[in-house]
Amino acid sequence: MTEAEREQLLAEKDKALSYLRSIMTSPVYDVAVESDLTPLTKLSDKLNNDIWLKREDQQPVHSFKLRGAYNKLSMLDEQSKQQGVVAASAGNHAQGLALAAKKLNIAATIVMPITTPDIKVDNVRRYGADVRLIGKSYNEAQAAMHDVAKKEGKTVIHPFDDEDVLVGQGTVAKEILQQNPNADVVFVPVGGGGLLAGMAVYLKQMAPHVRVIGVEAEDSACLKAALEAGQPTDLAQVGLFADGVAVKRIGETTFGLIERYCDDVITVNIDEICASIKDIFEQTRVIAEPAGALSLAGLQKYCANSAGQENLVAILSGANMNFHSLRYVSERCELGEQKEAVLAVTIPEQKGSFRRFCKSLGGKVITEFNYRYNQQSAEKNASANIFVGVRVADSQQRHALVESLSSSFFVRDFTDNELAKLHVRYMIGGHSPSALNERIFRFQFPEYPGALENFLDMLGEHWNITLFHYRNHGAAFGQVLAGFELDDSDHSQFFEHLASLGYVYSEETDNLAYQAFLD
Repeated sequence: MTEAEREQLLAEKDKALSYLRSIMTSPVYDVAVESDLTPLTKLSDKLNNDIWLKREDQQPVHSFKLRGAYNKLSMLDEQSKQQGVVAASAGNHAQGLALAAKKLNIAATIVMPITTPDIKVDNVRRYGADVRLIGKSYNEAQAAMHDVAKKEGKTVIHPFDDEDVLVGQGTVAKEILQQNPNADVVFVPVGGGGLLAGMAVYLKQMAPHVRVIGVEAEDSACLKAALEAGQPTDLAQVGLFADGVAVKRIGETTFGLIERYCDDVITVNIDEICASIKDIFEQTRVIAEPAGALSLAGLQKYCANSAGQENLVAILSGANMNFHSLRYVSERCELGEQKEAVLAVTIPEQKGSFRRFCKSLGGKVITEFNYRYNQQSAEKNASANIFVGVRVADSQQRHALVESLSSSFFVRDFTDNELAKLHVRYMIGGHSPSALNERIFRFQFPEYPGALENFLDMLGEHWNITLFHYRNHGAAFGQVLAGFELDDSDHSQFFEHLASLGYVYSEETDNLAYQAFLD
């Protein structure tokens, strides 16, 4: 080891010890509570591990964000406190900062997008903050926040990429070791990385044997992208379901600590998150927000390949769930638990076919059955496509069911097909009545009053819309499936237009669910 390398190592150790001291002496308990570490006995039996849930839903703002915000504000000098603070947030950071500022008698301004649900706006105002609704996205709100900071001399409070903020979040790890010294693995949700960085640097100093695993949503995996690139990098787009962790770029400060002290990162999908929301509710009667259930979803994925008999801790990081999103969660949770098979089955267009198909299920419960008669159905020896949901015990039983049905029918398994789950199951209506040069696209966009109208305005009237299906999944985001009649000469201009819209989209023309029921 060279002298320069030795000096760098010593500097890193000194910095880690500085974080450790700051976490141990943080004043967060002036406003935060030491949240419970709740055993999940039912899940422990199922997964052959001792499962524990760190209950940050018990904080006054129902989220861990209060810890980092209060620690940061308590470290400001008197002049900064007198001039006030400002932040951009559409969620838990806003509420945590507002309450922390009220406790310390500091004027707080929160810039929120106009897409923010009223319940969150009202909660922030209830804590005494000055709320300014600006822009239709977080990026627009963030730009406005910097203008406010510059013009009014206010200190910007970053939601995660700040040393004092991550120190406050690190107090969660301190409590876990006090409550369960035998913890083997701790699973931490990842958005910008503040919670993971603060917890990891503490755990690796105090209990180096404890494995620290970050958990990300598949459609917002900015940490995974940064680890692959060797540095923070921007995601082209992020999903909106788990909005509490919908971050395009991991923090610079947080990434340095995570890269050094975090052992692994796991990604989970929407169905797995929804299944964990249900598990948390059944064990605690608490309704976690999607980001709040993220780490438990990662824990369960980890258990699928573990030997068992470990002490595993997941962080319930927040419970500020939009009530209208519960319908969507309920629809998806059985898929996340792999207790529903979604199938397309071709049966003869004859009387009694449905009865024969049901008998072939061997008594399994049908959760959904969709079919529409069309002209082709009247032809001799015609067949019909049905869209069917069947309750199963697990993925193994699902695969066995598909194999069994395939001996008598033509079967396609759409259980992992997003287009089938989001749209097709709600719009079975037959094939297009005439031959069209049709291309199919799925869109996702932030939900706010007039969002659908704005979406249609931005699509324009240049191309004929041949199919359209829209679902509102609560106040956070909307889903659209749209078909367009496109000649070959239209393709270049059409895709340039899509790129200019800025919406998250994917083409689904080759999707088998579309071809089976709507093409």
